[in-house]
Amino acid sequence: MKFVDEATIIVEAGTGGHGCLSFRREKYVPRGGPDGGDGGDGGSVYLEANDALNTLIDYRFQRQHRAHNGQQGSGRNCTGIKGEDLVLPVPVGTTIVDMDTHEVLGDLTRIGQRQKVAQGGFHGLGNTRFKSSINRAPRQTSKGSEGETRNLRLELKVLADVGLLGMPNAGKSTFIRSVSAATPKVADYPFTTLVPNLGVVRVQNHQSFVIADIPGLIEGAAEGAGLGIRFLKHLVRTRLLLHLVDVAPYDGSSPAYAVKAIAYELEKFSETLANRDRWLVLNKVDMVPEDEREAHCQAIVDELEWTGPVFSISALSGEGTKPLTQAVMRWIEERAAEEAENPEAAEQEAARRRQMDEEARARITEEKMARRAAREEDNDDDFDDDDGDVEVVYAPE
Repeated sequence: MKFVDEATIIVEAGTGGHGCLSFRREKYVPRGGPDGGDGGDGGSVYLEANDALNTLIDYRFQRQHRAHNGQQGSGRNCTGIKGEDLVLPVPVGTTIVDMDTHEVLGDLTRIGQRQKVAQGGFHGLGNTRFKSSINRAPRQTSKGSEGETRNLRLELKVLADVGLLGMPNAGKSTFIRSVSAATPKVADYPFTTLVPNLGVVRVQNHQSFVIADIPGLIEGAAEGAGLGIRFLKHLVRTRLLLHLVDVAPYDGSSPAYAVKAIAYELEKFSETLANRDRWLVLNKVDMVPEDEREAHCQAIVDELEWTGPVFSISALSGEGTKPLTQAVMRWIEERAAEEAENPEAAEQEAARRRQMDEEARARITEEKMARRAAREEDNDDDFDDDDGDVEVVYAPE
């Protein structure tokens, strides 16, 4: 199934049912008085996180969604039936944004979590409601109000503890296949990975974390080169970034330069995300002679002036992957314990995630506008101003 991580939809809540104008009609009761019932409330629209879904593709082709209207009231003080609510299932990790106000309405990060996105209309009142001491037979009713209508943008961000960064062919997909049961496509050409992939890494019994592999970045991704930067938003929810680098690239390029290029693109996308904890993972060490590995890897670290954690692995053979996953598991558990004990730390983490969300949304919107402007400019260039000066002569046969 095609992976779709953005969709725009229109949701309409149901209209409230009108109140009823009715009077009691019964034998031997000449003046029965009003008995018109109220209408029913209109149905509301909800979005619900469903773990059976992993893409928003269904909402690409069906954009309009409407809840049921409330039914009209009737005599004998009968209230109209309430309109049925509409519950739209979305993948876990979906953010809901009002396109008109740019307000974030909700972030569905837990299975079964619901968010009301359109309020149903209020029911109309029957004439019984207007009875008073001076008006014993009112003929006044009220109509049900219109339901709320909203233009929404749904943004899906995968939920993972760890995110993988790196150039195309750095070995990210091979790594995730090596440490988890995920089976992303692996090949010897760039951009094999076209959509994010998730894998569950089980370190020990009852100890596991989720890792996300996104399509590779290249220099100039912030300007739209390669697959652009749109998939970087999936790293916003991660706690730790693993920056994979090929220590022996087939084209002879500098591994240190590749790390710097990715770091630059990351910073242009979101400064807050760029300041996340990031570990350097030197991959494909099996391509370097064993007696030269340590010196080769140290030279890369020295050139980068890297001060954070460094791991040397071979994702293909599995060499060095176990110590790496164990260290990641310890780091995640320590952070989780710290946030559980310190509410202030948990609030700071939540604030960072909100900031990253805002920066990512602004950057992606900016990129979309730039691409749209470029397309419009290309369309304008297709028209040749000199065509009007061409004279067409039809010669007789």
